[in-house]
Amino acid sequence: MPGRESALLAHHGQNLGREQLSTNRQFQLSNDAAERYARCGARYILGPSAPSLVDAARPSAGERVLDVACGTGVVARVAAERVGPAGRVTGVDLNQGMITVARSLPAAKGAPIEWLERSALDLGLDDASFDVVLCQQGLQFFPDKARALEEMRRVLDRGGRLALSVWNGVGAYHRAVGDALARFISPETAASFCASREGPSRADLERLATQAGFSDVQLRIDRIDIHLPHMDKFTLEHLAGTPIAPTLAAASPDARAKLAASVSKQLERYADGDGVKYPEETHVLTARVQ
Repeated sequence: MPGRESALLAHHGQNLGREQLSTNRQFQLSNDAAERYARCGARYILGPSAPSLVDAARPSAGERVLDVACGTGVVARVAAERVGPAGRVTGVDLNQGMITVARSLPAAKGAPIEWLERSALDLGLDDASFDVVLCQQGLQFFPDKARALEEMRRVLDRGGRLALSVWNGVGAYHRAVGDALARFISPETAASFCASREGPSRADLERLATQAGFSDVQLRIDRIDIHLPHMDKFTLEHLAGTPIAPTLAAASPDARAKLAASVSKQLERYADGDGVKYPEETHVLTARVQ
């Protein structure tokens, strides 16, 4: 992670131990917050890169796909289109709110999707029962990343493929929100929000995948422009769909207004129509089972 972004996370987390940061990473949301997550974070921040991640695993018609830490199902729905009606897609997430919202959304085109409330550390699925495993921005939340990758490897059949992504740095929007949270809410809240951007390094990703038994491990950086609408409204709506939602709701109206205004001001140089457009980078790891 670049030095400037490491310093940002260190500043926000200076009063937090590693154990507390790990607790903050457990992405638990109520049903109401999960609905906001689907409307904001999933649609605008994760959605644009979902097709690229799915395509990195090269799914084909009729294959069996598992989406680990599926959230409200952005990646699973893309995968369902790729494998078609003859395929099968399963989405698993530890968060009941996420699974509830995923089930409530209109059915995807293509393969049927089964939604399961499961831990990435104990998938509870049969050995060699999938051709493709996908995981978008989930690995950094898992308390035991090695165990999670071993589970992904276990459920893949021979010739199966893995494609997962983690952020490569804080990013312009999250940096602006982190700064504003630290100023107007608390440094601890800022650290909790930014923790999702503190993913494993390139070397750690390659090591974890290799030690889990994957072969042909490859890593690349994907770059994409993210467009966020109406920044005066989007920031607070987005944060209401994250684990810091209760803290934000307890803040004064003045503090929330200042937070939103600060984020808008910091992102002025990315202005684009009615919102902003800024670059994001993700590490995309692909591997296979021999």
